[in-house]
Parts: sequence; C-alpha cells; structure tokens
Amino acid sequence: MNFAGWPFAVVYGPLQALFGTVAGWNLFVLLTYVGAGGLAALWLRALGLGLGPALVGGLAFALAPYRVAQSTGHLLGPISMLLPLALYGVERRKTWLAAAALASIPLSGQVHLALGAIPFVLVYALARRRPWLGAISAGAAVGAGVLVWALTLRDAAERPFSEVGLYSATLGDFVSRDPGEFERFAYLGWLLPIAAVAGIGCLCFRNTISSGRRFALVLGLGSLVPALLALGSNLPGYGLLWRNTPLHSTRVPERMLPIACLCIAALAAIAVACVSETQARSRLVAAAACIVVAADLWVPLYDPLVADEDNPVYARVADAPAGRLLEVPVLPPDAYAGSVYLYYSMQAPRERPLGYATSAPPAAFAAARRLPEAARELGVSVVVEYRDGVPRRLRSP
Repeated sequence: MNFAGWPFAVVYGPLQALFGTVAGWNLFVLLTYVGAGGLAALWLRALGLGLGPALVGGLAFALAPYRVAQSTGHLLGPISMLLPLALYGVERRKTWLAAAALASIPLSGQVHLALGAIPFVLVYALARRRPWLGAISAGAAVGAGVLVWALTLRDAAERPFSEVGLYSATLGDFVSRDPGEFERFAYLGWLLPIAAVAGIGCLCFRNTISSGRRFALVLGLGSLVPALLALGSNLPGYGLLWRNTPLHSTRVPERMLPIACLCIAALAAIAVACVSETQARSRLVAAAACIVVAADLWVPLYDPLVADEDNPVYARVADAPAGRLLEVPVLPPDAYAGSVYLYYSMQAPRERPLGYATSAPPAAFAAARRLPEAARELGVSVVVEYRDGVPRRLRSP
C-alpha cells in the first residue's frame, strides 16, 4: 500500500487533470509555499503576535532551505506544513484538527518526521496547559504510525548503521549554502538563528507570550534537538540511540529538521514582535525583516529540467507483447536513481519487477540480484535500455 498520496492527492489530482502532470506538479509545489507560510503565520497569530511578525515567521518557514530542498524531490517539504497546522489546532483547542494534522504526518509515509513531531506536539500541548488535547493528538498519530508500519514497513529490509554515516550532517553543513550533498544539506541561515536566540530572550524577559519561559524552553529544544540528531553518526551516542529506538529503521538523520525550521522561524518572529513594540513604524520593521529573511535563506535549489513527457522509446512499449517491463541497468530498490524509472511508468504503465522504495523488503533486493538474467522467469516481455541516464532503445529480454 502506498501512503504517499495522503493527504495532498486531493489537491494535486484536480491540478493534474486541468494542467497536466508536470505543470500540475509545478503549481502544486508553488501552492505548498503558500500553505507552509500561511499556516505558520496563522499559528503565530493564534499565539497573539501581530500580523507583521507573523508574516515574517511564516516567510521564514516557507523559505527554510531544508524544507525547500525536501520539496524538490521529496514530499517531506510539503508534509511539513502539517506541523504548524497541528500547533494551531492546539492553540485554538480544536482537538480534531490537531489530531488529524499530526496523524496525517505518519499516514503520508513520513514516519521519521513523525518520530519527532509526535513528542514535540505533545510537549507543546503540555506547555500550553492542554494535556488532554496533546494526549489525544499524540495517540491518534501513534495509531496512524502503527498502521503504516504494519502495512508497509514491517517487512522492510534492515539497514546497516554504515548507511547513516553516509547521510549524517556535519557542523559546517548548518552554515553552508551548497546543496551539493543533497541529503546532508542542513543550512539554517546565518542571521535567522541569531534572531531566534534573541526571540528566546524576549520570551524569558519581555513576557511577549503567556508562560513565556516555558514556551521558550519548548521552542528552544525544538530548534536544538532535531539539529543535534541531524549530525547522526557525527554525534556521540547517536549509534546507541539509533540501535535501541525506532530510529533503527531510518537512514537520513536530517528528517526531523522541519521541526527546527518551524521553531527557529517562530522565535525569529517573536524577536521581530519585540522590536516592533518599541518602533512607531512597525510595518516598516516587518517589511525590512522579510527582506532580510529572504536574503538570508536564499539557496540555489532549482534547476530547469526537460520533462520528457512523450519519450519516443517508452511510446513503443504500447506495441510490445503483453507482460512486465524491466529497465536496465538494474538498480537495487533503495537506489534513488530508480525513481527515474518510476517517472516513466506514467507514460508506460506496466507492472515492473522492481521499483524505488527505501522500505523495500528483502525479497525485492533478492529479485534485483537475479535480474536481468531471470527476466523471463519473472514475466518480463520488454526491456528499456538506458545509457547515460537516458532511455535509448527497446528490446526483448
């Protein structure tokens, strides 16, 4: 069962029907910026911040480089907008909304993010004196996570800890704008974290929000803990934690960073609110802060690509004998390049003996080792041969 369509298929489906696969997807990604920023600003408004500071915080979360990076090739970026939605539900005492938003994180397949989001929202609710709301929301999310595990992850192949080391961030990655090492990319900004520290000071000494010191502790830990865990094997003791907690089924330690991005954005907004209180031109302060945030968080993450929606090689698959389709060279199920093969399944929708899935069971890896020699045995009737990452010709197995 594929949970990745939850909950945004209801948004992308109409866009695809109206504008096509590629244009619809591009519009969807643009809308996720509006959703992430808007929901973060809505939460901050519920906390009592003015419109200007709330918009600054929303912009900081929408443009958070890690969130943006995980929107270019992953669904983690779009799914991260459910975090401020859950917190908004907590603030407004809307149990159904907080529970639905939090449970949707594991239901979308983003189980690693859920491992951090569930305790974070629970602790947040406790700090805001809404323990039952937090417990119900966390319980719903845990139930959703167990469901996803039982249906899709229970039989997944175990990962060696050596894989974690390949994707673990270093301290330098937090201040580097270079997205070259994509999964290790963890840039948080240069000025935004400083503004977040100022925000903690405002909460502790200016009473900007009720229960300010307790709130500062929650947002401070929400900023710090995911950043520390992103260090993975570079963090002393992470190996012990990884082997003895549900983290042992994960391989990319940075997956909880959206929590830190949201907390840092909120603390920066609180700092702007403090400054705005003492300034006659508060709108000008907020506008200037938005410009600084955009400049601080800018990272070159997008490149133009040819969609190749009507590839001539795959167009000939329709005339091939009935049966399964195999792409070569054969890639193991957890190889990211295999997602290219899946892209063309929209043009040539046939069964395939392999696919791209980081949670694939051992049987899938065993099948990959047998291919392409066992292609006919596995029902393959047509093979698409790639060279230099491009489909070049069609042939029989």
